Amino acid sequence: MTLDASTLQLGQASALPQSPEEARLDRVPNPHAGTDYLARFTCPEFTSICPVTGQPDFGILVIDYLPGDWLVESKSLKLYLGAFRNHGAFHEDCTVNIGKTLVDLLQPKWFRIGGYWYPRGGIPIDVFFQTGEPPKGLWLPDQGVAPYRGR
Repeated sequence: MTLDASTLQLGQASALPQSPEEARLDRVPNPHAGTDYLARFTCPEFTSICPVTGQPDFGILVIDYLPGDWLVESKSLKLYLGAFRNHGAFHEDCTVNIGKTLVDLLQPKWFRIGGYWYPRGGIPIDVFFQTGEPPKGLWLPDQGVAPYRGR
């Protein structure tokens, strides 16, 4: 498959989308589609807006996936995740929506996302979504985010 780089946001000036709905995620062919390996993206400064209070929410997202034919292009992922900065949604909705959107786009062999949210009202909320059991033999490191202790 030939990649037409002119259709990607990569290498072009790209403004931060105002919402996740306006954002465009790009995918690129996986040059190692026949090899099982884990790809990880960590977003240590994820932000969204509480839909009730309008106050900012902060979290750490860790996205792990076993690619099939496609990889997510990292600049488009950065812009997509940044678009949540002005998006009002609960922690659970943000985390699961991001997971489902990436699964639909990439059709990975396996996928998981961990959303480690800082406390609001004194209670941290951690949200996890995955597509079944990880394949046997896949090296799956811990997501590396400690349980809440004042992170």
